[in-house]
Amino acid sequence: MSRPLTNTGGVALQHQELLRVYAFYRVAIALVLLSIFTSDLGQGAVGNSAPALYLNTVIAYTALNLGWFLHLRHNAYQTTAGQVGLILGCDILTFLLLIQASGGLNSGLGYLLLVNCSVGSLLLDRRMSAFFAAVASIGVIGQQLYGLLAGNAGTQDIVSAGSLGVLLFVAVSSLQYLSARIRSATLRADQQSRQAAHLQRLAQQIIERMRTGVLVLDATDKPELINQAARQLLGGPAGPATPYWQELHRIVDEWNSDTSRSSALMRAANGNELRLNFAKLHRGHRDSTLVFIEDNRKLTQAAQKLKLASLGHLTASIAHEIRNPLGAISHAAQLLSESQHLNEQDRQLTRIICRHSQRVNEIVENIMQLSRRRAAAPQLHDLGMWLELFVQDYRASTPDDASIQLQFSEQTVNARFDPQQLAQVVTNLCNNALHHSHLATGRREVELAVYHNKESDCAVLDVIDSGQGVLPEHKDKIFEPFFTTGHGGSGLGLYIARELCEAIQANLYYCRTASNKSCFRIEFAHSNRFF
Repeated sequence: MSRPLTNTGGVALQHQELLRVYAFYRVAIALVLLSIFTSDLGQGAVGNSAPALYLNTVIAYTALNLGWFLHLRHNAYQTTAGQVGLILGCDILTFLLLIQASGGLNSGLGYLLLVNCSVGSLLLDRRMSAFFAAVASIGVIGQQLYGLLAGNAGTQDIVSAGSLGVLLFVAVSSLQYLSARIRSATLRADQQSRQAAHLQRLAQQIIERMRTGVLVLDATDKPELINQAARQLLGGPAGPATPYWQELHRIVDEWNSDTSRSSALMRAANGNELRLNFAKLHRGHRDSTLVFIEDNRKLTQAAQKLKLASLGHLTASIAHEIRNPLGAISHAAQLLSESQHLNEQDRQLTRIICRHSQRVNEIVENIMQLSRRRAAAPQLHDLGMWLELFVQDYRASTPDDASIQLQFSEQTVNARFDPQQLAQVVTNLCNNALHHSHLATGRREVELAVYHNKESDCAVLDVIDSGQGVLPEHKDKIFEPFFTTGHGGSGLGLYIARELCEAIQANLYYCRTASNKSCFRIEFAHSNRFF
């Protein structure tokens, strides 16, 4: 099977363009040769030795060229080296017949062979192009030798044939050299172009998968680039129509007027506090602004983790040591409460001891759980299907009057998470929701909603209750360890829940729904951009 002309994109395009031009040239030169023969202008110049041979050859050549032109056009000017070689062979044979029918090289038709051999040197390899140059040279010289023997040519014609043969080889060799240089340069440029495109795609994928938000603004503060993390942190795509855009535009203008400020704070659409870091991208006379966006809560938590890490082992050791005397205190209080000699006031004191012993034990258990927490093993799951199974298990541990409502989107919502750790998070949030709903309304009710957020392009799980909600001054503190507004909690539940969410690259935060209900929202990382 004949091989294609090339496998490289840039060279292939050049060959297609050359084939298109050569196909037009062949049709045009055939029509010109036919017109010269049939008009008065070329009478006696061509076809004077064998008019019938000339006419029949030109007509056949014209038909062949038209057929090949239509064939190339139908195949988008793509062909093989074998087909090109066949066409060049037909061209050389045709012009040798026309030279013979026109009385030799004096007709000037021999110089048309330069075009055919030159095209062959550009389309074929060195060996094949030299072969066709040799065939054309031998054919021309052979014609003149035959004419010399027949008495129709002189020695001058032999010299002209030899000169033409030398000229054919010089033209082919020169064009082969130039073609090789051009092909090499084209290949290098094509490779560099593919490498640049690959690096651009790689950089785009890296930026898109970064958990730090990246936003690039042009000289007019219009967004040129925004990654998934930035859309998720800001609460939607960048643009003048978004609620946070005016605030972001104001902060960028302030930084442009005073670039000594390296960062600034702003409030996102979901109420989260964001830290913005700026940098200039110098691109000639048009500079762009690069904005790195980070959740300021996570930066605060990172600093807090450094402090907690230094106390982690000590705290775990202390908690372990507390369990033994705590158990003794609790057991002694229970035995004391069973005594028949206690009055009601003393029994009330023992109940206080038991209640607070239980609370301290919960704190110890939570601390121990943090110290030996296993690594998350997130996998891709159908979030709605998982939630249905979770609620079936969770109902068994809730009071009979508890109401749990589920809302699902019509499409399947996939998310990547650890089922065991997510169950621990949702259990904690549902317990809080039932408790605070009962305090506010007298009814234990919680609403769970699963959907796909189109703006941030991520899966979302909402835990909604009918409680009074979180006070604005407490909104940034509820996820801190040991922070509580009640009298029976340890203050570690939401802190542990957020820690578990971060382990699966999910974002847990508090917000209000469109109906102004209290909501704890879990935004999962994109299932295809998970680190």
